[in-house]
Amino acid sequence: MTSAASRLAVLTKSTLFWPVTVLVVLLLGNVIFTHGFLAIHVRQGHLYGSLIDILLFGAPLILVSLGMTVVIATGGIDLSVGATVAISGALACYLISKGHGLVVSIGAAVIASLLLGLWNGLLVTRLGIQPIIATLILMVAGRGVAQLITGGQIITIHSQDYKLIGGGYWLGLPFAIILVAVALAVTVLLTRRTALGMLLESVGGNAEASRLVGIRSAGLIALAYVFCGLCAGIAGLMISSNTLSADGNHAGLWIELDAILAVVLGGTALTGGRFSLAGTVVGALIIQTLDTTIYTAGIPPRTTLVFEAVVVTIVCLLQSPAFRAKVVRRRRRRAAEPAPPTTPKQEVTA
Repeated sequence: MTSAASRLAVLTKSTLFWPVTVLVVLLLGNVIFTHGFLAIHVRQGHLYGSLIDILLFGAPLILVSLGMTVVIATGGIDLSVGATVAISGALACYLISKGHGLVVSIGAAVIASLLLGLWNGLLVTRLGIQPIIATLILMVAGRGVAQLITGGQIITIHSQDYKLIGGGYWLGLPFAIILVAVALAVTVLLTRRTALGMLLESVGGNAEASRLVGIRSAGLIALAYVFCGLCAGIAGLMISSNTLSADGNHAGLWIELDAILAVVLGGTALTGGRFSLAGTVVGALIIQTLDTTIYTAGIPPRTTLVFEAVVVTIVCLLQSPAFRAKVVRRRRRRAAEPAPPTTPKQEVTA
């Protein structure tokens, strides 16, 4: 019994335990509202089902959250990813509508995303501007840039080849899911199989100490913002290709907040240092599953943010060692309290 309790205590201390538990509860809860929610069907060689939809519609958020995780690991933050999403999709759709080739259009959008990430990195490292302020500049100005590209209108295109990125299928799976899986695998390979991840955590833990021991912290921080811009740019291509349109005003709106929530839900501290890519993916899936739950349960969509706030609060409390310790101490105190004395029943005489 003691051995099982100790194993459970070790398991609950894992950063992934509570996020995974909440995700499983949400998925099982959907079975109540939707019969066959967990079922996956094959139609014309393609996989369909609610679980596939969660992965498909959550793909852009997962991708943006991966970039956000790397930036937060360095002790920074990027509020401009939503604007980068809008600019990338707007630029690609604009070039396609003007008759440019698919490779040129996508390449231009990717290069623009890299440059936007580099801009943020230079503001933070070279000019010494606080990350939240540096990226807030592009967050505000980026929407205006996207509107200039689209002329304030929604650009609609008719390229089925472009639709493959966010709405097409390959090998039976949505191509967006495959793209995110490849991006996740490459990110894990670079940050966990090389010294890059350790260097990023060192910079996030103490940038000045890292610089003194010979780590080029400025270059690593700039690289993190470039990577974040790349992830946001590809997510913008996914969103615009899925609808074959570009909306500079609403594309990627508030996705930066969802990405930050996903990182926090995954157990990565906003103060920088150690990070969890797997936790970030689970956090993004929690947010997308919550959106799906609200839709299938018939709850008004305007209450989505309220439910997200409740779930985030619950997960953060469950992840907090101080909160869990306080609950355990309260239970032990109640168990140790002596039982109230009982008075003997008085005999009733006739």
